[in-house]
Amino acid sequence: MTTDELKLFQARVAALRINPTAIAGVKIYGGNGGIIQNSKGNEVSLQIYAAITSNDGYISPAGAKKGLAVYGNSLRGEAKDRQGSHPEIDRLEKIARSRQAVRCDIYRRESSRLLPERILRALPEALKRYPTPFYIYDEQGIRDTARAYKKAFAWVKPAYRNYFAVKACPNPHIVNVLKDEGFGADCSSLAELVIAEKLGMQGEDIMFTSNDTPAAEYVKAKRLGAIINLDDVSHIGYIDKNAGMPELICFRYNPGPLRKGNDIIGDPRESKYGLTTDQIAGAYIKAMELGAERFGLHTMVVSNMLDEQYLEETAVMLFKLAAMINHDTGIKFDFINLGGGFGIPYKPEQPAIDLDAVSAGIHGAYKKYIEDMGIGPVRVVTECGRAITGPHGFLVSKVRHVSVKYRDYVGLDACMANLMRPALYGAYHHITVLGKENEQKDRVYDVTGSLCENNDKFAVNRPLPTVVPGDIFVIHDTGAHGYAMGFQYNGKLRSAELLVTSEGQVRQIRRAETVEDYLDTIENWL
Repeated sequence: MTTDELKLFQARVAALRINPTAIAGVKIYGGNGGIIQNSKGNEVSLQIYAAITSNDGYISPAGAKKGLAVYGNSLRGEAKDRQGSHPEIDRLEKIARSRQAVRCDIYRRESSRLLPERILRALPEALKRYPTPFYIYDEQGIRDTARAYKKAFAWVKPAYRNYFAVKACPNPHIVNVLKDEGFGADCSSLAELVIAEKLGMQGEDIMFTSNDTPAAEYVKAKRLGAIINLDDVSHIGYIDKNAGMPELICFRYNPGPLRKGNDIIGDPRESKYGLTTDQIAGAYIKAMELGAERFGLHTMVVSNMLDEQYLEETAVMLFKLAAMINHDTGIKFDFINLGGGFGIPYKPEQPAIDLDAVSAGIHGAYKKYIEDMGIGPVRVVTECGRAITGPHGFLVSKVRHVSVKYRDYVGLDACMANLMRPALYGAYHHITVLGKENEQKDRVYDVTGSLCENNDKFAVNRPLPTVVPGDIFVIHDTGAHGYAMGFQYNGKLRSAELLVTSEGQVRQIRRAETVEDYLDTIENWL
């Protein structure tokens, strides 16, 4: 192997996040590069398999077709010129013609999803004590993530704070865990304000960011001493009239064409949120005239963003805007809220963001646009929700039926009323079939619920092991915008929520709804 070939191969390995221990003894052949011995001792093409193998080690018929379309002709030519160099082309063609995913035993990527050991240990007890479906959360995982954020942003003076977006996981037990870790609460409704209040939060422990806000919620937020973050220029007079202008006020900025959004939150130009570039400086002047004395600046332009550069550029945008507003109005900011939007890798092949690197980039921008411009110190805060609890929650459901129609279907006792993200956004959630983690994923299923909606699906054409009624499905990364987005269409009842404590105990932190709960608010019908 030449030095250049070795470098090319190492770069490919790094890009594909292949487990290095699984590729010992690799040989390089030709420009298409990559021969590896599988577990049977046969040589097969690394390049084509790396391109089409799922993170759980399976090749679907669609993946085989795609791989053959891209690489097939060149690999056949190479095999003709060098006999035996690509011996499994026929096998791939067979997979492409089949209806079943086939195990590829060459390697497993480092990012293959495994259930946390704490959850695995807790599930037998949880399944014995509580009927499915239920949500289960990992307290220690949540605490560890909270501490990672505090450590990454330790450079912020005075101390960094994340205001946990309560809407992501509005269970008071979870919010209280994060309060214990020093987090504040980012609230967007009366109910969320009451949760924070009953947990003993008050004053600047609470950030109130809402839109189309009723007067009563502004009154409540002001009585609590919460930081009020106005979403619209017309709300300046509205809050002054109905609650009085608070001493500390913040405005949400919408950069419009200056920034791109993403699929979840949309194009800023089409967004109902925030003040425009032309409105923002004047808003601070008007608030100051009505008695505001302290000020914050906020934006939220994306959701679940994994692009580290984008997150850093958002901070640059806000820091430069703060400097401009300071120049135009003379005000100094108490804090700048970078918003949330820090993403999590729902798909196994997606790398997690490097939080330390993102923070370092933001720190560099802070020095350049805040410190060097002489407008510091300004406290930097965030309002992450999904990033804190998302990876540490799981929806656990039991298989009711397995059906064979034009496709193969697995019907669960959970439905989109329990988790609507796949139906709403086409979102991917990884699935573990409990006890079958090491079995071949030799079937392809649509995973569905029982709602009278055909988009009631948790997964479409998902390679899974052979499934039978009674199997337990664990749906990953549902610790944010999971239970919170539940609903009651078709008379579906919200499930229980469980917490695996840091000591390993299983606690029910919200009971499942009953039919009596569902009917309780109806008056004079019997």
